[in-house]
Parts: sequence; structure tokens; C-alpha cells
Amino acid sequence: MTWQTQSIAKREKELRAVLLAFMLCITFQGANCQLQVSPPGHTLVNAKAGSNVTLTVSFSGAADPVIRWFMDKLPVATWTVGATSPPDISDDHEEVLRIGPDGSLTFVNVPLGYSNNYTMEITKSGMDTANTTFTLKVYESIQNVTLSTMPDYASEGADRFTLKYSTLQGAAEQWMWFFNGMEIKSDSHYSVEEKSLVISRPKRNDTGRYKLFLKNPFSTATAHKNVTVLYGPDEPILEVSPAQPFYASGESLSLSCQADGLPTPSAAWTFGGQTLSDSHNGVLNLTNAQASQGGIYSCTLLNEKTGARRQKNMTVLIYERPLGNPQCSVQSVNSDLQYHCQWLGGTPMAQLSFPQLNTTSSGAGDLSLTVTASDDLNGKTVTCIAAHPLLQNNCTVTARGPVEFLPSVRTTVDLDGKIVVAIQCVSEASPKAVVSWSKGDEVISNGTKYQISADTTQLRIRDFNVSSFLIKNYTCICRNPLGSQRRDTQLQGPTISDSSLFPNQDGTIITLTWEVPPTAVVTGFDIQMKGPDLRSVSRNSSQTKSTSSGFRSIQRKPGSARSADVSVLDPELTYRFRIIARAGMTEGDPSEVHRIGPGDGLSGPAIAGIAAGIPCSLLFLFLLLGLIYTCVYYYKDKSPQARYPVSRTIEKAVAAQSDMTPHNLLTGGLKSPPDYNRLHQAPSERSVALPTFVPPPPVRVATTV
Repeated sequence: MTWQTQSIAKREKELRAVLLAFMLCITFQGANCQLQVSPPGHTLVNAKAGSNVTLTVSFSGAADPVIRWFMDKLPVATWTVGATSPPDISDDHEEVLRIGPDGSLTFVNVPLGYSNNYTMEITKSGMDTANTTFTLKVYESIQNVTLSTMPDYASEGADRFTLKYSTLQGAAEQWMWFFNGMEIKSDSHYSVEEKSLVISRPKRNDTGRYKLFLKNPFSTATAHKNVTVLYGPDEPILEVSPAQPFYASGESLSLSCQADGLPTPSAAWTFGGQTLSDSHNGVLNLTNAQASQGGIYSCTLLNEKTGARRQKNMTVLIYERPLGNPQCSVQSVNSDLQYHCQWLGGTPMAQLSFPQLNTTSSGAGDLSLTVTASDDLNGKTVTCIAAHPLLQNNCTVTARGPVEFLPSVRTTVDLDGKIVVAIQCVSEASPKAVVSWSKGDEVISNGTKYQISADTTQLRIRDFNVSSFLIKNYTCICRNPLGSQRRDTQLQGPTISDSSLFPNQDGTIITLTWEVPPTAVVTGFDIQMKGPDLRSVSRNSSQTKSTSSGFRSIQRKPGSARSADVSVLDPELTYRFRIIARAGMTEGDPSEVHRIGPGDGLSGPAIAGIAAGIPCSLLFLFLLLGLIYTCVYYYKDKSPQARYPVSRTIEKAVAAQSDMTPHNLLTGGLKSPPDYNRLHQAPSERSVALPTFVPPPPVRVATTV
């Protein structure tokens, strides 16, 4: 027979017994028969694992009732009080559970897993069911308590940090958490749960010693855990030493980057997108810093444990002075004046301004300011103030209208052998004067014959025809916004305006110098000589004594020449020299003739004077003789001894002849020796005319025959 069959048979017997008892109760006791059951003690029973514990009950109201014990809702034992048969105990619990004669349930060596709610239900036929419930808690001694964290470390600002405990044995009925000796209560920051302590949004001041206290009815235990809350990096602190608002190029400085954090954060500097590897412990040294190293430096601080990082920038100003000095100028813009100030280079660029012209306008490195031209600006010195963090500087500029000037004429010959005349008109002015050209009433513009230079100061006249030369008047007008100047240039043919001859001390070399009018068109000069041929410079040749009757060209000089040297002259011979200016094939008038050497006889005027003086001398002589005769005759009549006066006429004539020596004739027309330093000057330095030599008046000599 199985257990279920036995259970059904028992239930049938119990039902008959209940009916019989109900009948008897009604018969003998009436309607007040009722089952009652109650625990004599606490319904909460604590038991130590491995010990024996009994859930004691008492009942009344019926004899030999049926008792059932339930573990939670599962029946584990059944027995009829007073029955001779053993209790019916579930196979899973027959080694642990026992039912006593009074229906109490005893646990033998109660295991830990029997902690549960137990309900005793008592029934009797014809009577209501009665029950009572116990709570059994089985405990072990608490041993080997350990604390663990999740995550492994606390990080400031994280969502949560959890301290969790575990035991090798035993369960706690009570637990308490302490932080640095103070009990922790649940609040918005701390949450005390069954087996854990949760810290919401941990902070650095949560770093400390945490203690856990566990307790059950049979034991207590404690555990400790030191918790370090990692934090940072905090806001970086950037400093530069020495502390200055800016630094000059070539100076040295140090940049430091620090921040509080746990563990100590590492620092890295970046500049221009590049990481600077030469920093150490957050310190970056800049030695002999240049302007290119100025700018924004970024420091990144990293907490290598938590991965948290912070970045902060700082601007380092490294200045470099601008190049040279500021430059000022003024130029024309239509009819206005544009003042310009420039001071390039430098970091930063210099701030420029013209306070005298405009107090609000300024520029960096390059400033142009246009103002209306007026008389009060003519000759006014205007200052540009150049301000740079490293130094202050300035420059000045003065605007002036064109001043009076003299045009210059230069003549050249092109590759085709044609004469090119260049007229230059330059007037000092600021801003530079623009030149316009005209010929008579006709405005000259660029073309084949006339070419005007890019700066308008020069007019080139190509293929100038000197052979059909007429006086031609060219006009240039120099103007800028502050005024204008006009000059006329009348071109002349080839002409020598002045000339001189200077011999050396031995009379073997002469230097001819000459000048031409400023507006003369000259392409070259012919040096001509009259007299004996020049001595040969050959070592064995004999001296040449032949003489030419006319002038012949011995040298040809370019149009820029103003002097010529003639050597190998014989100081005992007489030479004559002259200069002829040329313009292409056209010759100008010869210069005056210059003579050097001893005299060569009486000149034509002297001969004419002597010829006219002979008759007069004869007439004078006859008159003188007549006078003498008259006087002698008169004194003869007065005195017994006649005396005749001595005539001085012949002595005077001889004295006059003695003055006409060749030496005086040769030296009478010569000038003082030349200034050889002057002869080597550039043509532009000999632009002034040489002093004109005025010969002494000629000496008329009378010859007495």
C-alpha cells in the first residue's frame, strides 16, 4: 500500500470520528464545543544551525484531534493525537522533523535552510479548524566578513560607488555602517541597503575609513575598508615667470601648469597644434624666445587613473621691434595730398597716426591719410607718431610746392648716327612734381619724335636736325597740388661760350678748357692747332720743324668733354689753338685763338702804326729843328758865347725800342697757369663759365728814323 492510499483511509476514519464526536458533542455538551490552539511562547523562534528546536503548541476543545504542520504552504507532517501509529512526515524532512505527543514540531539538528514560516492546523470532525503560525529563523555564526567595492575605485563625480560585504558563513540580522567612526544613516548621499552601502556622486571628502558591523542572535562581526576617492584634475593654474604683460624677442621665460588631483595629474603643453615634448612636470622653458613663439599655449592635465582631463589656454605675447625706423612721405592724389607713414615688420605692428592732420585716424604698420591741399600745408612739417609696445618713434614729412629750377640739356648720338636731345626739368617739390611739356602752343605727347620719360621729367627729341636749326622754344611746367613752376628752354646750335689755355712750367704741355651754353646742342669738339708740327715721341726721331699755315684738327673730344691736353710741344716755337663745337656734321663758330711760344715779328697793327708814324715824325723833326734854329739865333744875338741844346728825341726813341722785346710780346697775352685740380672735375662740376681773361691794351711803338 502506498502512502497516498494510507492517507485516504486515514482521512475516512477521521471523518467518521469527527462525525461521531460532533454527535456526541451535541448530545452531551451542546453547541459550545470548539477547537483552540495557541503557542505558549513567541511565534518567532531563533535557532542556531545544528541545534534542536521545538515549536511548542497547546490545544483544547476536542480529544485526539488531527494535527498538520505546513512549511509555508507545503504539508510536511500529519498525525492524530493519541494514535498508536507514527506521524506521517514527508520523506524530504523525516530526518529533521519530529511531532511530539502534544502536537509540537521538533527540529533535530536543524539545518540552515529550514528558516521559514511554519503553520500548525488542528482539526476534529464536526468542529472548526484551528491553526497557529510560527516563524523559524536558523542562524550560523558570522565568520570571515569581506568588503568589496564596485567599481574598483571611487571617482569624484561618478554616478555611484558601492561598498558590498560578503561572509563565508552566517547571515546577519542587523548591520551598521560607519565612516571615520560616525554611523552612516541613509540620506540623499548615502544609501544603506541589506548587504551594501551606496554612495551617490562620491566626493573627495568621502575618502576615509569605512567600518561594517554585523550581528545575529548568536554572533557579531566587523570589517573595515579604506576608500580613496580619486578626483581631479581641478581647474588648471597657469603661470609664467617672470610675470610680465609681454616679452621682448630674445628674452627667456618659463610656463608652468599645475592642478590639484589624485593621483597627481600629468601635464602636456601644445602650441600651434603640436605637442611640446620638452616640458617637464608641467614646466615649459622658452630660452631666447622669438616672436614666432608668441601665441596661445594650451595645457592639458590628465588623471591617468580615472582618465579625466582638463585643458586651459594662456596667451604669451612675445614682441619684436619693427625694422629700421618709420618712413614718411607725401604724394599727390588728384588735387589732394596723401600723407603716408610706414613702419613695417615687428610683432605686433606699430600703431601709426598723424595727430596734426587727424586725431582719430590710425593704422597698423602702414597708414595713408588723404587731405585737401591748402596753403597752410605748404612748407608745414607734419609728424607721424609710431607707437610700438617696445619703443616709441616718429618721422616727419614736409609738403612743398615746386621751387624755381633751371632745365638741363644733354645731347647724344644714337646707333643710327642721329642726334638725340634730352631736356631735363626737375623742380624740388614734395610731393614730386609732375612735368608737362609743350612746344610753343602745342602740347607734346609721347610719339616717334618726342619721348617723355616715365617720371615725366625728361623730354627726348629724336633725330634733331641742326643743319636746319632755328631757335626752338620748349616749355616745361612742374606742378603738384601746392603750386607750379614754368620754364622755357631755347635750344641753340653748337657754340663755345668761353675757353682758356694753361701751359705747364716747361711749356711742353698745354691744357685747353672750354664751356658751352647750357642750352647748346653739342655732340663733340674738334681741337685745332696752327703752327709747327708736334714733336715726335719716338726715341730716335729728330724734331719736326715744318710749319702749317692754317688750323688743322689734332684731337676730337666727345660732347661731354670740357678740357683737352696737348703734349710734346717745343717751348721755343709758337703755336696757336682753338676749339670748334660740333653737332653731328654741323660745326659751330670757332672759339678764340690761344697762342703760346716766342714772338714771330711785328703784328699787322704794329706795322700800320709805324707806317703812319714816320711822316709825323719827320714833320715833328723839321719843326723841332726850326725851333732850335730860332732859339739859337735869338740867344746868339743876346750872348757872346753861343750854346746849343742837346736833343733827347733819339734817346726816347731808343728807349721805346728797347721795350719791344720778344719776351714781352710773348707773355703779354698769356694767362696764369691752370688749376689742374679744376681740370679733372666732372662736367657737371664745371657747369659755371670760366672767368673771362681781359688782355691789356695794346702798346703802340713809334720808330724814329
